[in-house]
Amino acid sequence: MKVCGQRQDAEDTMQEVLLKSVQSLPKFGSPRALMVWLYKVAKTRCLMSRRKSKFAPSHALSLDELMPDRIEVELLSAKAQGTPETVLAQGERARHLREAVQKLPPDYRIILVLHDMEELSDGEIAEITGLRAGTIRVRLHRARLFVRKELMRQEQHRGRKFLTKHAGSGGAPPRERRCKEMFAELSDYLDEELDDSLCSELEKHMEGCEPCKAFLASLRETIESCRKTASEAPEANAATSLRRTILAKYQKTLASFVRPERML
Repeated sequence: MKVCGQRQDAEDTMQEVLLKSVQSLPKFGSPRALMVWLYKVAKTRCLMSRRKSKFAPSHALSLDELMPDRIEVELLSAKAQGTPETVLAQGERARHLREAVQKLPPDYRIILVLHDMEELSDGEIAEITGLRAGTIRVRLHRARLFVRKELMRQEQHRGRKFLTKHAGSGGAPPRERRCKEMFAELSDYLDEELDDSLCSELEKHMEGCEPCKAFLASLRETIESCRKTASEAPEANAATSLRRTILAKYQKTLASFVRPERML
């Protein structure tokens, strides 16, 4: 459902993947190998059958278009200073989060879902998607930025009246080259994937750049929302239970096979 967005597509995918898994069970020697294979088949099936949303962007996401404009920066600064609350109610924010994820281009959405919602590692995602680690990190970061921007649009609407009353008359803030370079590294920083020297450089930059500091806080909040929404979804507990049941039955079935090489 997180990738397909349509129940019928999700049900068709689940049925096809489980049917394929029955005849393929003897090929796998561990639950992890089975897990990676199931995700890989499900990913291919989801992307093939997905009903294209009229809202889904048709182009690759660029860092420039995902950077904050003046209104965003002012709203972020206002929140950091303890001004009147403009955050959406929890249920409403969860709904907007799901809508934002569905607007992501498929190649970005699958990475966000696998990493932040299914909590798979970069290595496991690489096996599932066939992508290089660097490509996965870039797509994950831009997917997070896209979702953050979609959520900020909702908060901008709620906070616009306050900002209109208190904001200065200046135009859009200059997009300093250094800030843009910092924005490109934020996901690696939050996931503790950034080199120590670059990490220190980024933290030093943050000390003197309030917009970047506020932007980092909003990105962290977006990532936490993705993980929290995934774990709180009504089907989450059932899905966890189903995974355990399938893996337990798989291990029992696997033990019953007599492998030819063991007979020699």
